[in-house]
Amino acid sequence: MNKFIAYILLFFLCLPLSAQPKTGTNAAVVKETAPVRIDSSVTTIIPFKKDFKEHYQGDDFQYETIVKEPTVWDNFKAWLLHWLERIFSSGINGRNLTAFEIIVKILVFAIIIFIVYLIVKTILNKEGKWIFGKSSKKKITTANITEEDIHNIDFQKMIRDSKNKQDYRLSIRYYYLWLLKRLSDRTLIEWDIEKTNSDYLYELKDEKLRQDFKYLSYIYDYSWYGEFELNEAVFEKSEKAFVNTINSI
Repeated sequence: MNKFIAYILLFFLCLPLSAQPKTGTNAAVVKETAPVRIDSSVTTIIPFKKDFKEHYQGDDFQYETIVKEPTVWDNFKAWLLHWLERIFSSGINGRNLTAFEIIVKILVFAIIIFIVYLIVKTILNKEGKWIFGKSSKKKITTANITEEDIHNIDFQKMIRDSKNKQDYRLSIRYYYLWLLKRLSDRTLIEWDIEKTNSDYLYELKDEKLRQDFKYLSYIYDYSWYGEFELNEAVFEKSEKAFVNTINSI
């Protein structure tokens, strides 16, 4: 009997005891949420300017290296520098050049430069033309006209003969020389067979005469040096301009 009571007491002592009320499994969980703020301001879209790209086309905004093709002048300079380095580099077996060897090489280089100069000068003097085009400054005279001839030529007769042959280019040339003769006779220019039309234009002081001379020089250059074949209508218009200017001097 005493053992039975002891077992019952031991059973109750082993049961869990809690002073807190039992929480139901279905109790609602309450969460706190922050208030929602809505932006009601008006958004203005600013468009790009049409030319905005032009402000970003400078070298500061170029992030790719563009390799330019070397020009003919660049190749020539590179060749010249390479050639000079070879001339003035060390001698045989790495020894230094003597003073005599340096002088000889300088003389050879000077001779080559002089020969090139003569070739270029010859090409330039051939009808005022350059390798790649016509010279912008042309002498107003050619062969068969000397410094003394311009004051002795009967230009009216020469023009009449060339017009009869319908050689209008030659007629324009005679008109231009006649114009220079008239300007020289009036001491408005100083005639020289080596001068160009630009030289004579610089000597003229009267503005209207300068403009007329500039226009007639253009006609002369275009027809004579430009080898433009003049027809009768164009020649008559040019002839009228020459005659008016010559008679006004």
